[in-house]
Amino acid sequence: MVERGRIVADDRPGAASAVGLTGHWLVPGFVDLHVHGGGGASFSAGTAEEALRVIATHRAHGTTTLVASTVTGRLDDLAAQAGALSELVEQGDLAGVHFEGPFIAAGRCGAHEPALLRDPDPEAVRKLIDAARGAARMLTLAPELPGGLDAVRLLRDRGVIAAVGHTDATYETTRRAIDAGATVATHLFNTMPPLTHRAPGPIAALLEDERVTVELINDGTHLHPSVLRLAFRAAGAERVAFITDAMGAAGMGDGVYPLGPLRVEVSGGVARLAEGGAIAGSTLTLDRALRRAVTVDGLPVAEAVRALSATPARLLGVADRVGTIEEGKDADLVVLDADWEVAGVMRRGAWLSGPPEPRPPLEPLEPLPGAVLSPLRGR
Repeated sequence: MVERGRIVADDRPGAASAVGLTGHWLVPGFVDLHVHGGGGASFSAGTAEEALRVIATHRAHGTTTLVASTVTGRLDDLAAQAGALSELVEQGDLAGVHFEGPFIAAGRCGAHEPALLRDPDPEAVRKLIDAARGAARMLTLAPELPGGLDAVRLLRDRGVIAAVGHTDATYETTRRAIDAGATVATHLFNTMPPLTHRAPGPIAALLEDERVTVELINDGTHLHPSVLRLAFRAAGAERVAFITDAMGAAGMGDGVYPLGPLRVEVSGGVARLAEGGAIAGSTLTLDRALRRAVTVDGLPVAEAVRALSATPARLLGVADRVGTIEEGKDADLVVLDADWEVAGVMRRGAWLSGPPEPRPPLEPLEPLPGAVLSPLRGR
């Protein structure tokens, strides 16, 4: 039963109206740690209007909790963006702010402006954290840069997640970053040295350490299915978080879009820099990541669901409210049909879309940890 936006147990006759979900999957609302835009809008615009359009786009696809990611820019501009986004965090529309850049390696910058990159000196790192007014949740950096390990310690001490990404770090340097407090691999495999047998690099260090959660972009472009399955086998579903890394074209069509100061061309749903052709984020939404995980990658449903709900919720420190379907938690729920298409989204007890019409039962019905497959009750 749902009451006042939360899941409660109440078996009293007539205590709630019932919504039949026969023939559908009911899973926890998705949690996206890393998203830049969607619906033709971008968090880097630094306006509430664009930010709310991004949020609405991803909510329609089942993401009920998301962190706003910035793109490398001038320090003053990033600070201003963080200040504006922090207001939406205070209102409960966002779960925090993630700074991706400018403290990243020039040789692995991907879709970040090289001219705006800089070393992670303490003053610059503090400036961004302070600008977010308590809303900073994560910062991606290359630990091999001058001051990189000290920056990781600073982030740890300030309660901000230190993420290793866009890096040329060696295996040994990555290990030192983890020991200093880094706990996330920003889109593992992408924008970092490949895994080789004599120089394992950051990938091996990040996969093997139980303290690290690894992000994966499951859009069919960033990762081959075998590589995705390898990450799940090495880290386990409890350490894998599906992310979108979505830019403004998510939920939209092909065309030209901005990504921070850069121009991105989207063709066939794949985003690439207009100059140079590097992959520039994605057009992914988490419902598509789940559908692909189950129907293409062959992952067990429970593992796929965990990677976009319980695991990222735990990492963000909000697992007491979201990430699983349990009594006392927010009623953030996604209803999926037999084809894994979103049929309804509920956030804090209110339907944003749906509820769906009942269908014949799914065969077979597999129990999901933290999920419910029988009728949802709601007021």
